[in-house]
Amino acid sequence: MLVEMTELLGRQIYTPDGRLLGEVDNLVVDVEAAKIDGLYVDETSPMLVEDSRPTNVPYRWVSSVNDVVLLKYFPKRVSVKKAAARPAKDVESVVPAR
Repeated sequence: MLVEMTELLGRQIYTPDGRLLGEVDNLVVDVEAAKIDGLYVDETSPMLVEDSRPTNVPYRWVSSVNDVVLLKYFPKRVSVKKAAARPAKDVESVVPAR
């Protein structure tokens, strides 16, 4: 059964253990290879993704597509890495003294 890409929009995405991740809001397409690269989810479950942040699910994680999208893999929890604060460089160490 062939499914057009636009038919994926709005389908619910479930993790391998049956938890609802969210709905397909958009698709990430590799135009040169003519294939779907990922499923973009705008509102994700706060139980699975920190702060319900938007997520791109790689299409290689998709197990099957029918009335819903079933994933063969999804991490237990997705969190955002906090960037370490860099110390500000001293202006004198950057600009040579005259």
